[in-house]
Amino acid sequence: MPIPIVDLFAGPGGLGEGFSSVLDEDNNRVFQIKLSIEKDQYAHQTLRLRSFCRQFADDQYPQEYYDFVQGIISLDDLYNAYPVEYQCADDEAWCVTLGVPDESDSNGVSNERIDERISDALNNERNWVLIGGPPCQAYSLVGRSRRQETILDETKDKRVGLYKEYLRIIAVHKPAIFVMENVKGLLSAKTEDNSIFSNILSDLQDPTKPFVDEIEIDRVRYHIYSLSSLPNEYDLITGEPYFKPQDFLIKSENYGVPQKRHRVILLGIRDDINVIPNILERSPLETVRNVINNLPKLRSGLTREYLDFEWILDERGNRKKKRIYNRLTDNFNIWKDKLLSFDKQLRDMFDSNYSLCESDLASSLGKDYVATDEFDLNDNHILKDWYYDRKLNGILHHESRKHLLQDIYRYYFAATFTMKRGTFPKMMDYKSAGNGLLPDHENAESGKFNDRFRVQLPDDAATTVTSHISKDGHYFIHYDPSQARSLTVREAARIQTFPDNYYFFGGRTNQYHQVGNAVPPYLAFQIGKIVKAVFDQIV
Repeated sequence: MPIPIVDLFAGPGGLGEGFSSVLDEDNNRVFQIKLSIEKDQYAHQTLRLRSFCRQFADDQYPQEYYDFVQGIISLDDLYNAYPVEYQCADDEAWCVTLGVPDESDSNGVSNERIDERISDALNNERNWVLIGGPPCQAYSLVGRSRRQETILDETKDKRVGLYKEYLRIIAVHKPAIFVMENVKGLLSAKTEDNSIFSNILSDLQDPTKPFVDEIEIDRVRYHIYSLSSLPNEYDLITGEPYFKPQDFLIKSENYGVPQKRHRVILLGIRDDINVIPNILERSPLETVRNVINNLPKLRSGLTREYLDFEWILDERGNRKKKRIYNRLTDNFNIWKDKLLSFDKQLRDMFDSNYSLCESDLASSLGKDYVATDEFDLNDNHILKDWYYDRKLNGILHHESRKHLLQDIYRYYFAATFTMKRGTFPKMMDYKSAGNGLLPDHENAESGKFNDRFRVQLPDDAATTVTSHISKDGHYFIHYDPSQARSLTVREAARIQTFPDNYYFFGGRTNQYHQVGNAVPPYLAFQIGKIVKAVFDQIV
C-alpha cells in the first residue's frame, strides 16, 4: 500500500508533486497524499485539480483534462465526467486556515476538527509522512530588513508562532517522518532570549513537551537530520545527531534545479526508527537557457508611456511626485516602431552589429494556452521526461505581462547589456546610457537599488523565484533582447521545475504567487526518494 502523506501549508503542491512522483520497481506510486491543507482559494483549486489528475494510473490523464486546459470544455464538464475521481480529490484538498478560528479569518478551523480530518485520512496507519512548512514571511531576511527588525515578537506577528501548529500535529499524530521547509532567514531570526532556529530544533526533537499542560498525549521524540550533510557526531545521552545550522540549508542549484533557491529543510525521523537517512546527490548545474530557451518567443503588451512628472501636495501638505502618462492602446505598430527607433540609439553604445529587425518583434503576445509542438526539450536533457507531456500539444500559462513603454526600453537595454558584457547593468549604467532609462525615483542613484532591473543570466541558474514576481517583473527580465519583457508564469514554473501539464488557477498575479511560494517539485522528488529509502528499512 502507498505510504500516506499529510501536506500542511501546501500552496499549489510543490512538495506533494515531488513525493507523488516517486515510483517503486513496478512503477506504482510509493506515496499517496491523503490530506493537503491550504488557505488560499486559488492554490487550493490548483491542489484539487492536481489531486484529480493523480487518481488516474500512470499519469494517464483523460483526454478531457487536455480539453479543459486548452479551453475546449469547462472545469465542471471535466469533473462531471469523472465524479468518483473528483470526489477523491475534493476529499484530499481542504481549503482552511490552520489554527483556532478568529475574527480576522473566517476560514479558520478548530484543532479538534483538524485532528479529526487527519485521523480519518490516516485510518489508524502509524507510519506516515508529514510534509510542508509554516508561512515564512516573518522569517524572511528581506522582510526583516524592510521592517528594520532583528528580533521577532510572536505577540506582534502571529506567523512567527505558526510553526507550533505544525509542531502540535507532530505531537498528536506522531508521523514516522516529517519534512519541514522554510526560508534561510530562519537561521538568523531571533527572539529576545535566543535564536528561533534553536527553539525550533529543540521543539521538533521533543514535540510533546510544549503541550504537556494543554493536551494528554504520549511522549514522542525525533532525530533531526540534514539532507545535505551527514552527521559528524552524536549526543552521547540522547543519540541526537549533531549538525551546524548551515547544514540544514539546501541550495537547489546543487541538485538539478535551475535556480539558486536556498531554503532550510529539516528531516525528522521518529526515534523508534533506527535508520540514518541518505543525503541528496549533487547534480551538474542546470541553466535558465536549458529550460526556457525552447519556449515560444513572446513580446510584451503595452500599457502606457511615461511623459513627465509634476510636484503636488498630498492631503498632509507634503510634496510628492505625480507622474504623467500617455495611455496607449496595445498597438503592435506603436510598440514596434518605438523600440526599433530606440534600438538604433543603443548600437554605438555596445559597439555591436546586433540589432533588432521587424521579424524579431513579430512574435505573439501569448495566452493561457499556446498550441505548438515546437517546444520539446532535447532528447538528452536531464529533465525532459520530468517536464514534457506530448499529449499537451502546447504550452500553458505562457503570456507576457503588459509593460510600461519605458520599462520595455529598460528591459531591452538590460538584456542587450547582459548579452554583451555577461552581467546585468547597475543603476549608473542606466544613467550613462541616457534616453530616460534611469528611473525618476529619488533614490535611484543611492546605490541601494542597483539590481532593481535584473536580467536572468542564460548560462547560470536563475535567482530565487519568489512570490514577489507577482508584483512586477523587474527582477526577472528575459535574457533575449528581442523579447524585451519579464518572465511568463510558465517560464517561472519551468525554473521551479513544475511539469508542463501543471495548471495553475486564478489570474496571472495569483499564478505567479503560487509558483513563487512553492518548493521545487524536482527537489521534493529527490527528498521523497530519500524518505522512501528510510521506509524500506523499517522493520
